[in-house]
Amino acid sequence: MADKKTLRVRQTGSPIRRAEYQRATLVGLGLNKVGRTRELEDTPSVRGMIEKVHHLVEVVED
Repeated sequence: MADKKTLRVRQTGSPIRRAEYQRATLVGLGLNKVGRTRELEDTPSVRGMIEKVHHLVEVVED
């Protein structure tokens, strides 16, 4: 069984004074506080969400 590729995403910026869609994207990624980290499956949809809030998150590929 092959291991699925994952991305470790950490929130580095605050959603305060940001557009509502950016707040919603962070919540969709499972992030809502600065410093919180999530390990997510590497899919095109997750990559697209990260691209929308790239200035608020940091990505470490495993």
